[in-house]
Amino acid sequence: MARNKEINREHRAWYMYDFGNSAYAAVVLLAFYSAYFKGGVVGGAEGSRLWGISVGIAMLVVAIISPVLGAIADFSASKKKFLFIFSSITWLFTALLFFVEKGDIFTGMLFFILAEIGYRGGQVFYNSLLPEIATPDEIGRVSGNGWAIGSLGGILALLILLPPIVLIEGSTLPVRLSFPFTALFFALATIPAYRWIRERASAQTLPKGEKYLTIGFKRLSQTFRSVRKFKEFIKFMIAYLIYNDGILMALDFAAIIGAVLYGMDQTQIIIFMIIVQVASVIGAYAFAVIGDKVGYKRSLVYAILGMAAAVTWMLFNYSITGFFVIGALAGFALTGVQSVSRAMVGMFAPKGQSAEFFGLFSVVGRTSSFIGPTLYGFLALWAARWFEQNRSMGNLLAEQAGQRVAIASILIFLFGGLFLLLRVNEKKAIQDANEYSLETNIGASVNA
Repeated sequence: MARNKEINREHRAWYMYDFGNSAYAAVVLLAFYSAYFKGGVVGGAEGSRLWGISVGIAMLVVAIISPVLGAIADFSASKKKFLFIFSSITWLFTALLFFVEKGDIFTGMLFFILAEIGYRGGQVFYNSLLPEIATPDEIGRVSGNGWAIGSLGGILALLILLPPIVLIEGSTLPVRLSFPFTALFFALATIPAYRWIRERASAQTLPKGEKYLTIGFKRLSQTFRSVRKFKEFIKFMIAYLIYNDGILMALDFAAIIGAVLYGMDQTQIIIFMIIVQVASVIGAYAFAVIGDKVGYKRSLVYAILGMAAAVTWMLFNYSITGFFVIGALAGFALTGVQSVSRAMVGMFAPKGQSAEFFGLFSVVGRTSSFIGPTLYGFLALWAARWFEQNRSMGNLLAEQAGQRVAIASILIFLFGGLFLLLRVNEKKAIQDANEYSLETNIGASVNA
């Protein structure tokens, strides 16, 4: 009974971290800073390109550092320590976004990139704790609960910030104040994770003459060699690389799409994001249930198809009302994609190598995060300029046409990733992980 109580408390603490970092995602990535940076700091179609570059740089940095740090975290049993370090970076630079005003393009990009590195880097270690606090049978449910409760954090933050935006029109102060508020919100929600989650892995002794950095590279090399045995996991990672591009393109540019295509103001964008977050809560629970009943691969297929339907509808939609409904459908589906993908990595990873496998998962995710948003930003700007020069469109109409061209490219990534996902053998992937763990345990017993 005491053991179950401890596990449940760890689950709640894990959910609360998601509750906090989802506030960052809702405020900085979705509702406030992306639109503020494009329209208030930069202005024009160039803002879309620079936003895509900023997201891409942050993702590229995390893609480079996370595998090595993941290996070090596994070796030294220091996932929580790394989680705190990266979370602290997010809190600091999110708060500093308050000082970004019109024309502060370099500062606006720098502070956001550093905050995003902390946010995305922290997710590697947060995700890698999942197999330590949940059994294989619980992973799907716990992952889904994390996304659902996390989305509630985003909703609460947006509801708190909405009244000042409505009451104080024509001022950027409420928007800028939202950033230190979000940093504090995130930090407070993280406290239970540091107090209650217990790492079950034991730190290994550092060999004489070695350093953690060299150990990290050696462990990473070993992971890459061993991962070749997991052909289904590799196939899944390639599929994830592609369909996740589409997910992140839609997610990172949602506020900009709303502002450019539908002329939405800050209040309307916040309401739109609240709708997305509410639908995300429902989607996280729903796809966890579907995954338990029909298998996580099939559940993921349904989620990707739902997202593709939302994007297709957006291509032909010209009303704000329609965009709100599309946001609900997209929120329901994209949370399913992200939650189920995370659960599948947890099931495909051998015991004792969760941080390393989630590190690889992060590399793939951050690579797609670099490719997708960067491509979207460049494509939207290129298409806008083409329509302006070759179709004699005004600036606004050309920018809207450019956004629709970029939106169409999302479908290519979603369907390309889905095509490869259908070729992943879920049962074989789980079997490979279990057999490898068994072989490793037997080998360790023999050596002992």
